[in-house]
Amino acid sequence: MLWTAPRWLVQRLAARSPRCLFAVQTAERVVALTLDDGPDAVHTREILRVLRENDACATFFLISSRVPGNEALVAAMVAEGHELGNHLTHDEPSVRLAPAEFVAAMREADMVLQRFAPVHWLRPASGWYTDAMLETIEREGHRCALGSIYPYDAHHPWAHVSAAYLLANARPGAVIVLHEGGDRGRRTVEVLRRVLPALRARGYRIVTLSELAGLQR
Repeated sequence: MLWTAPRWLVQRLAARSPRCLFAVQTAERVVALTLDDGPDAVHTREILRVLRENDACATFFLISSRVPGNEALVAAMVAEGHELGNHLTHDEPSVRLAPAEFVAAMREADMVLQRFAPVHWLRPASGWYTDAMLETIEREGHRCALGSIYPYDAHHPWAHVSAAYLLANARPGAVIVLHEGGDRGRRTVEVLRRVLPALRARGYRIVTLSELAGLQR
């Protein structure tokens, strides 16, 4: 069941809270690529190169405490047509934060990221959220985004397995979730080198979340 990423499971999760974007219903061959936990001083530049070589755009969900010292990388993301998303201030499960801590982390990350570009999306760290968190996200002017294709790349070391998983489950309107940072970033470079040319050969465009959401019926 995990390997085939059944559509009914994503649909059930999306139906539970339509306020959080998991995927988009469309017949157009287009997928959104999202990358969590950057910027990464070692691998983000290589990720940008692979995206550029494959005419692909992505939404980078950045951890704001990792921006200092990597400002040039964030500026390059924006200059090359990518989108920034709020992934809060530290790599910790957002659902464990007290309400006031969650608001403070969201606002602190916004202050850092909005120096580079407007921020429209927030992804709770570790993917768990509550209705109260959704209300806070919306009140702060953002929309929650998760995804429909997650190859568990944060939990295993095999780039070829992640790549095969993504290609087996790619379908119009999907939202792909991958990770940067440390060994995860190195694996993501390899995954993208395998996956992006294959998706393009199938006729897919790889776009930002906002472009994909613009196709929503």
